[in-house]
Amino acid sequence: MAKIKFKKSDDFFVQVYEVTRLIPYGRVTSYGAIARFLGHSRASRMVGYAMNNAHTQVPPVPAHRVVNRNGQLSGKHHFATPTEMQELLEMEGIKVKNDTVVNFHLHYWEPATMLEDLE
Repeated sequence: MAKIKFKKSDDFFVQVYEVTRLIPYGRVTSYGAIARFLGHSRASRMVGYAMNNAHTQVPPVPAHRVVNRNGQLSGKHHFATPTEMQELLEMEGIKVKNDTVVNFHLHYWEPATMLEDLE
């Protein structure tokens, strides 16, 4: 189990980016899973807002690995092109059909069981 340590000064977006950077290559998670891991189960939309701004972050944030709870590429419109999110996932071996991750449950990564929060 990987460990993640947040500073008291880290705002919610910074925490979202840190969790997102830990999503393994070839895996995806959901906005809600990140929100729940961070202790804000009703903040899925805020995670989405963070992903909208992820493209400006250094080090890079693999925002393409965050999808909605049904495996749909609901954030694809925030990438440089409408197909970039799908292309990035497919480069990692994740098949996408009709803007939805095929076999979503096989590619799903749950932060709550894979990470240990060390606040």
